[in-house]
Amino acid sequence: MMLLESGVRRTALFVAAMSTVVAPQLSAEERVYRYHSKQGTLSFSDIEPIDTYYEEVKFGCYACGVYSEIDWLETKLYPDTFADEIEFAADLYEVDSSLVRAIIHAESHFRVKAISKQGAQGLMQLMPATARELGVHDPFTPQQNIQGGVKHLAKLMKKYNGNVRMASAAYNAGEGSVRKYGGIPPFPETKVYIERVEILHKRYKKLLKT
Repeated sequence: MMLLESGVRRTALFVAAMSTVVAPQLSAEERVYRYHSKQGTLSFSDIEPIDTYYEEVKFGCYACGVYSEIDWLETKLYPDTFADEIEFAADLYEVDSSLVRAIIHAESHFRVKAISKQGAQGLMQLMPATARELGVHDPFTPQQNIQGGVKHLAKLMKKYNGNVRMASAAYNAGEGSVRKYGGIPPFPETKVYIERVEILHKRYKKLLKT
């Protein structure tokens, strides 16, 4: 069991660390609960607390942290994780499977049950309304989430004539933002996201030679 009882500063450091250092395909670690102990101390646990009020801690997009200390040129890749599901969806919608891996890595770090602060869900971080439009009934089922996410990505790639940077911008910030700014939105989070997707895409492509 993971437990932390501390002041505000250590709490903030803990939450920041949890949002950037997460292993793929976790079980209990995928959910972190925030609650107050009987002594009134703010605490965190990976086990759902009993007989006390708690909230599930939600984390943002994995690659959107402007001040992330991750070395994206060296960080571990996961070419075999959900390989069958990724290759099937990539072939079905004619999208580069290395780009799909890069998006999943950037969005959720391959965490099946990832939920963002905005409510985006699963591997490819689909918003509930978007998931419904894509025919995804269970966003936490890898096959459904990946097929829905890749279908959406394929639509964006077609809309932006195969421009990966534009498609990545729209995937992250929304098509409305791209239209509003006439290109890549000036959001710091979107800018670093695009750069990191580009790095991950090239690295997965080189690793898989696709």
